[in-house]
Amino acid sequence: MQSDTALHESVARLNEVRSEIGKVIVGQQDAVDGVLICLLSGGHVLLEGVPGLGKTTLLRTLARVLHLKYSRIQFTPDLMPADIVGSMIIEADERGSKALRFQPGPIFAHLVLADEINRATPKTQSALLEAMQERTVTSGSSSHQLEAPFLVMATQNPIEMEGTYPLPEAQLDRFLMKILVNYPSREELSLIVDRTIQREEIRLQTSMARETILELRSVCRDILVAPHVQEYAIDLVLATQPGSGSAHELSKKYIRYGSSPRGAQALVECGRALALLRGRYNLSIDDLRELAPAVLRHRIILNFDAHADGQTADGILDEIIRGLPVPRGRG
Repeated sequence: MQSDTALHESVARLNEVRSEIGKVIVGQQDAVDGVLICLLSGGHVLLEGVPGLGKTTLLRTLARVLHLKYSRIQFTPDLMPADIVGSMIIEADERGSKALRFQPGPIFAHLVLADEINRATPKTQSALLEAMQERTVTSGSSSHQLEAPFLVMATQNPIEMEGTYPLPEAQLDRFLMKILVNYPSREELSLIVDRTIQREEIRLQTSMARETILELRSVCRDILVAPHVQEYAIDLVLATQPGSGSAHELSKKYIRYGSSPRGAQALVECGRALALLRGRYNLSIDDLRELAPAVLRHRIILNFDAHADGQTADGILDEIIRGLPVPRGRG
């Protein structure tokens, strides 16, 4: 186990990052913390929200604060896989001889923004998701490793669904978390407008380097997971599966397919990162309950009855979480 000094230093560094991001991003603390949790857990995040809520600005600001290489890919129907991963080009030297050379695409960055990912064709989506899963890009007979940390933040618009290609459930499952970005409150909107009319440009300080992020990842792996907390994560996932003996009544009625085993893995990995953000060396059941909607909402598939009765994934998950027994004195 790491020392208390290492824990306090890690929390202080993360709070510095959150403070710097807060100079640009007003509110949206759930989205900010969610992206940081995915970065520390080594996973990827899907943000869903209407245009103008700061999704693109969030990742660009994170890249500036962390001093990481950032790239943005605007997904469109005519985007090709080579536009993402790169392609082989013919290069001539001084003697006139020609050779093939791999030209890396925008996927070769630490932070990659996949803007409006559901506007690209499934073939192009698959090229990105393969890199997300394997952390490598294959071109011809050679493979190219993506440098850690590697985070893909994909965005999609819940409106204007005409001409889009929704991500299949198997591909949605590759995302560690799906975060819903909501409208700011009146006070937050007032602060946003105040910052808009300011003449001075906001200056950000680099709060963390690449090596420090990798160190924090190792600290996350040292977060303790008690057996009863691990069992709770498993019970939570099984409660979403209508065919299991532990299924919740709403799961049997409204869920067609429940969460995959990746859901339980994601709960524990994200929970460790959240515990570190909160300054603790142990994962708690409250951490799992707080993260469950973002981790599981894209991993369950509702049936026709759910849509007919106006049920939502979040509403069903809320009932499942409230109905699942919590071990007394162990939360």
